[in-house]
Amino acid sequence: MKIIKIGSSWCSGCIVMRPIWEEIEKEIKLDTTYYDFDIYEDMLKEKYDIGDKLPIIIFLDKNDNELERIVGEIKKDDLEEKIRKYQEL
Repeated sequence: MKIIKIGSSWCSGCIVMRPIWEEIEKEIKLDTTYYDFDIYEDMLKEKYDIGDKLPIIIFLDKNDNELERIVGEIKKDDLEEKIRKYQEL
């Protein structure tokens, strides 16, 4: 499983999610990539068909097929549950 995280420095939801991700990534080894929306907006809109609402979390399988997408904030417990769900993929 791969995780694409899309956010921005001005996004309040992204600011809320940052410490949650830091905690999770200390506990679980994950393959994550972060994209700053302001820098990669055109590529992200084309490749991942995203809008302007942030943050966005995209779970991908090993072949880069999208498994699930979360738009907006999510509680740590719920995020950990999603990670466990897709961790073997």
